[in-house]
Amino acid sequence: MISQKNLRYVAIAFVIFYLLSSPQDAADVVNNTFSKLGEAGDQLSSFVNNLGK
Repeated sequence: MISQKNLRYVAIAFVIFYLLSSPQDAADVVNNTFSKLGEAGDQLSSFVNNLGK
C-alpha cells in the first residue's frame, strides 16, 4: 500500500523531473497559472464591488 508520504515524494520527484526536462514548458505553466489566478482575483473583486450597489 502506498502511503501519503511516499505519494508526496513521488509527486515532488515528478515536478523536479518536469522542471529539469522542459524548463520552458514549466515556465509557461507557471505564467499561465498566475495569469488565471490574477483574472480570478479581478473577477472576485468586481463581484464584491457590485454587491454594494
